[in-house]
Amino acid sequence: MERTEIERIFESFFEKYKKTEGDRTSWSAVWTHMTDKGVLDLNMTKCPRGTTFKIFKDKKKIAQVIGWDAYFETMEKFQAEHPGLYDPDQIFSDIEFSL
Repeated sequence: MERTEIERIFESFFEKYKKTEGDRTSWSAVWTHMTDKGVLDLNMTKCPRGTTFKIFKDKKKIAQVIGWDAYFETMEKFQAEHPGLYDPDQIFSDIEFSL
């Protein structure tokens, strides 16, 4: 799946499912993807610092990055280090289906 398509789908998911972090300056949405390789949580947060992504594997934080460029770079490494867990075509097709 192309990067622009992933961004569009994740942004649409965020707008539909975002929840405030309490002070209404920070909003987040989380997608959970379960496979036989483990559980992947993708958390997108928008706050005054920018768009932040938190990546969790089996409830353990693996990375926290700011911005789309950093997200794609991190997920490329994550995909190599955890084969079978991050499949962007499957994940973002599932997210799009939920919209």
